[in-house]
Amino acid sequence: MTHLHFFFHGRFAGPNATAVLVAVPPGTNATFNTFGAVIVLDDPLRDGPEASSKLIGKAQGLTAQASQEGTYLLMVVNFVFKAGKYNGSSLAILGRFVPDVSGTERSIVGGTGKFRMARGYTVGNVYIWTASYFVLELDAYIVHY
Repeated sequence: MTHLHFFFHGRFAGPNATAVLVAVPPGTNATFNTFGAVIVLDDPLRDGPEASSKLIGKAQGLTAQASQEGTYLLMVVNFVFKAGKYNGSSLAILGRFVPDVSGTERSIVGGTGKFRMARGYTVGNVYIWTASYFVLELDAYIVHY
């Protein structure tokens, strides 16, 4: 088993946005919280919570607002590592993301490179959450070949 600890940084607004709303249901307001909204991510993974922390990879994928009763997102994302021991490897993540709840788990359903045939889970804790920026502290527990 491998344990990784890192920080997932996302920016919803401004010229350097890394999470972009790409679709909402017809006849609804275009917001991240609209049921059915789809957001595309290309968020940095860093070794610390500061924006200046070392970049270790990217979180690339989609989230969809999957609930009519609050912000409960379906997350389908690849953690693509670009530095260090796992450079060139990736993890495939699938699960529910609730922005205002710490300790949310998501499944690791696969991987590539050093994480080929990976299974496991991540635990995410909200480190910072504002209207335009967020940081999640993540622990990944990975079983792989």
